[in-house]
Parts: sequence; C-alpha cells; structure tokens
Amino acid sequence: MSEQNSERIITPMPPSLVEKIDDFRFRERVASRAEAVRQLILKGLAAPKE
Repeated sequence: MSEQNSERIITPMPPSLVEKIDDFRFRERVASRAEAVRQLILKGLAAPKE
C-alpha cells in the first residue's frame, strides 16, 4: 500500500465469495488475501461502465 494512513474495513462475506477471492489469490500468486481483495476492488472500479 502506498498511502500513509490506511483505513481498515471489515466486511462479512459468504464462504462462497471468500473461496473465489482465495482462488484469485492463488491463481495470481498474490501474497495475502487482503491484497487480493484490494486488487479485485481496483479491477472492478476500473472496469468499463455499462
């Protein structure tokens, strides 16, 4: 993370979503689940709008 002051966000997720996040993490060789979630959020925000 590049920002000095990071904010912690705690969000409950169903096990099926956590499994998909972990699948992404291992497939992309991401170091942590938190980093995988950050990457997925950034990809979603950068996705073309419908």
